[in-house]
Amino acid sequence: MTGHPAHHHQETSGLPLEILLPAVFVLLLAGGYVLLAGRARRRNARAGWSRWRTGWFLAGCALLAAGLLPPIAPWAHGDFRGHMLQHLLTGMYAPLGLVLAAPVTLLMRNLPAEQGRRLTGLVRSRPVHALANPVTSLLLSVGTLGLLYFTPLYNATSATTGLHWLLHVHFLLAGCLFAYVIAGPDPAPARPSVPVRLVVLGVAIAAHAVISQLMYGGFGINIHAPIDQVQGGAQIMYYGGDIAELLLAVALVATWRPQLASRRALRTPRRPEARPGVP
Repeated sequence: MTGHPAHHHQETSGLPLEILLPAVFVLLLAGGYVLLAGRARRRNARAGWSRWRTGWFLAGCALLAAGLLPPIAPWAHGDFRGHMLQHLLTGMYAPLGLVLAAPVTLLMRNLPAEQGRRLTGLVRSRPVHALANPVTSLLLSVGTLGLLYFTPLYNATSATTGLHWLLHVHFLLAGCLFAYVIAGPDPAPARPSVPVRLVVLGVAIAAHAVISQLMYGGFGINIHAPIDQVQGGAQIMYYGGDIAELLLAVALVATWRPQLASRRALRTPRRPEARPGVP
């Protein structure tokens, strides 16, 4: 656990590029969503587009920028605690905001009818059905943490620029997929029942707790960093992961309640309207 790998920001003088690329990416992401939201309001003023969803997306972009830009990004290159905070921001907190903004629904509202049907068909396709399976999303988001921290993979990503950025991409996409499966408002091929999703979320919470405790105790991990950094990173993972998953559970319950209300309304017989002269 001791010793540092040669961090890639020390190997190259391209630090401004490492700042520029993620900054441009986040700005394009946020700007594209805002433009599509404005276009959706203009095309259908009655339906409009929720400003809350726009706010969620911009909050997700802000959290993503916080994880990929200074001061956290340089700290993450040389300190495992910074790496773990970066992982939480890009892989758990930012995805929650991005997914709650329903970007696929927004895109469908802006596409022509034919392209919208194609996108709907893609969402309902077998590959997406397999990818959006709760077990698949759990393995990709949580299961890979064991591979990362209990094998030499983390040390390799810390020393290689390409692997480092691929790790960021994986954290972001896997986090978005898991949030989408658990509480995403966008259409899904076959969304599991709420109890099933709660069980999957509970397994994720337990897995995060076990990994962080093994990390804190130094059992089986393969991380080239000082002990105090590894233990600090384990604590960040333990408490920060719990908060993120609690927020995801709240989002799940919030999306569940309207469904219950609509089902209750369907079961409740409508009272006949009063006629003139009839009490």
